[in-house]
Amino acid sequence: MEGDPKDPKGTNSLNIELTPESADGTYSNLAIINHSHSEFVVDFVQIMPGMPKARVKSRIILTPEHAKRLAKALSENVARYEQMHGEIAEKEQPGIPLNFGGPTGQA
Repeated sequence: MEGDPKDPKGTNSLNIELTPESADGTYSNLAIINHSHSEFVVDFVQIMPGMPKARVKSRIILTPEHAKRLAKALSENVARYEQMHGEIAEKEQPGIPLNFGGPTGQA
């Protein structure tokens, strides 16, 4: 990115493109997280009420280091959101039996 006043030599700049398809975003109301020794896999799922099937809408694969940075960034952003708008109420979620093998977490 040329002409960045914060980085006049252009040594630390990154030009990130957002396509119109990506800009629309993808709705997800469940994240399923699996990991191995070398990667974290986050599946973003959309569950619709009354539907017996749910579909993975997007899968993101991260290194353990990047997963830790993402967790920290999400935590910091939730804290900033709550400072501005108040605490986010966590409603109890119904138990969904999900098991794809291996260590699993839900978010």
